Amino acid sequence: MEWLLEIALIGLLGATLFHALRLERALGVLRRDRAALEELVAGFNASTRQAEQGIERLRAAADGAGRQIARQTDAAEALKDDLLFLIGRGERVADRLEAQVRAGRAPAPEAARVGTFAPEEDRVVPPGEPVGGEPRLRSQAERDLLRALRLPR
Repeated sequence: MEWLLEIALIGLLGATLFHALRLERALGVLRRDRAALEELVAGFNASTRQAEQGIERLRAAADGAGRQIARQTDAAEALKDDLLFLIGRGERVADRLEAQVRAGRAPAPEAARVGTFAPEEDRVVPPGEPVGGEPRLRSQAERDLLRALRLPR
């Protein structure tokens, strides 16, 4: 009976040894996987830091672009105001010139042809140049217009 008990004990020790070897291999795999997992976590942390830095750079670039757009918008607004002022001033000058022209006498027949197409010369005759050899006379309205525009006579 003692032998039987020792044989059972040897069998149980063999089974324990077999399970201990399997457990040792499993722990070795776990240790290797743990090292790989630590490397993976370290790489993930580095990637996260780079992404945060990239976001900060992107935010700074967006802020700079926003400030630049704001400056350009302000400059465009100032130019728009200047253009509106000049348009208003030009309309007032045009109204004043139109009133002066209407107040003046009707243009002479020679003056009516200036700045028109001269078929005998096959060109447009500029103001101040006689058409077809006729002398160029300026009407009072033209003189007023030139005075208003401050052009030489």
